[in-house]
Amino acid sequence: MRQFSVLGSQFSVEVSGLRCQVSGKCSHLLRRSSGGHDFSRAIRASFRPALAAEVGSRGGLVTAFIMAIVVLLSVSANAQDKPIALKGGKLLTITHGVIENGTVVLQGGKITAVGSATSVTIPSGAQVIDVTGMTVYPGLIDSETSLGLTEISAENMTNDLIEQSDEIMPHMHTWEAFHAESALIPVARLNGITNAVVAPSSGDTLPGQDSFIQLDGASASEMLLIRDLAMPLNFTGDERRNKGGFEKQKFPATRMGLAAQLRQTFLDAQDYKSKLADYERKKSDAARDKKPEPSAPKRDLKLEALLPYLDGKKTIVLAAEGPSDLQTAVSLANEFKLKFVLNHISHSQAVLDYVANLKVPVIVGPIYEAPKDDERYDTVYSLPAQLYKRGVKIVFASYAGHNVRNLPDEAGYATAFGLPYDEALKAVTLNAAEVWGVADKLGSLDVGKTANVVVANGDPLDVKTDVKQVYIEGRAVPMTNRQTGLRDQYSK
Repeated sequence: MRQFSVLGSQFSVEVSGLRCQVSGKCSHLLRRSSGGHDFSRAIRASFRPALAAEVGSRGGLVTAFIMAIVVLLSVSANAQDKPIALKGGKLLTITHGVIENGTVVLQGGKITAVGSATSVTIPSGAQVIDVTGMTVYPGLIDSETSLGLTEISAENMTNDLIEQSDEIMPHMHTWEAFHAESALIPVARLNGITNAVVAPSSGDTLPGQDSFIQLDGASASEMLLIRDLAMPLNFTGDERRNKGGFEKQKFPATRMGLAAQLRQTFLDAQDYKSKLADYERKKSDAARDKKPEPSAPKRDLKLEALLPYLDGKKTIVLAAEGPSDLQTAVSLANEFKLKFVLNHISHSQAVLDYVANLKVPVIVGPIYEAPKDDERYDTVYSLPAQLYKRGVKIVFASYAGHNVRNLPDEAGYATAFGLPYDEALKAVTLNAAEVWGVADKLGSLDVGKTANVVVANGDPLDVKTDVKQVYIEGRAVPMTNRQTGLRDQYSK
């Protein structure tokens, strides 16, 4: 706790972990500005308008001073406080092979050195951790989860997975429902998963937009690295509104209806884009000719959300299971020149050459999906190897909130059915980072990348391996969760 005095007012600021508390005679001013929230970076930014309104008064000066102190202290609480050197371990760098008896230096939230223990200079004052006998590798990336959108599957009050009032909901944003305090996040983190894509469930054809998260932070704002990352387009047949008998059916009740509805939606979005461009042109002409500004088109959030995808600026995650659904969905995507990756194609083995010719990445998983009655027993397990042999870039996904921890097991199972080990490891690290546009920050042990690093006692793809420590932005995250807490409580 730090004690301060400003303009005769005494106050104290206490930083505990990732939280700050202010007390004293002037603390009510800060609470009035902040609404009593914790001081994450994003929340502090939101205080600026309130602060500006108070500056100039005595209370405003006190508030400004307190907030400056809190910002400085809480930033230092969130940041890695001193360099860490992980020395003597087996380094799985992903991009430049395996380094036996290696050293990784984490400093300022970044990886600042990687190499053999004899070649790396450890910074003065660094905390040196002996990881001899351990395996060190980059944090794993799950390419589709429902983390933060669900807690207890059977309790609807804890589920924000999908908005089913309409089939076309591209303006739904998972980041607006993301629950950073979910007990499922530490569970996933303990098995080396440091980043994930959060997606709505697949009950709608266009259910909303995915987010990309980091599994540690003081608040949702800090954990959400990319808010609108991509958008699912689901064409599996499960999106049809034909449940509950004929009298309860509504459009679209068939695959024909799904396709027609999607096509009309993208046509409407193209028309909306044209109207916006026409408005901007007329507005520019009016300004040049000093005439009244024209009326703007009525804002349509659904269509507006589709514009980055029509322009190819963002990625569609195209989900289809069987061959016919896959080809229909791809045809629609090509009709509107959408950039896409494929998803849920576990039962499209008959058209894998067609998939390879598309030259797009494929998300595969989970290991719990059963083969169809007419499929081989190993259909799901062998799919990653079959795709790799055809030159397809693959990434793995758990498609879950509760089973995210099993992500490395999916990759491990795939190696038993023909996928090369190095490719399996890339599919949960560098490949995923490349597909989601974050390879400059994540996915390998390279200098300059974010210090998301895992230390384990063995092969990361072996179910017998225990993760001993996870670092996110260079911070050693607590290796505890609800399950370990219950274990410790009842094993006394």
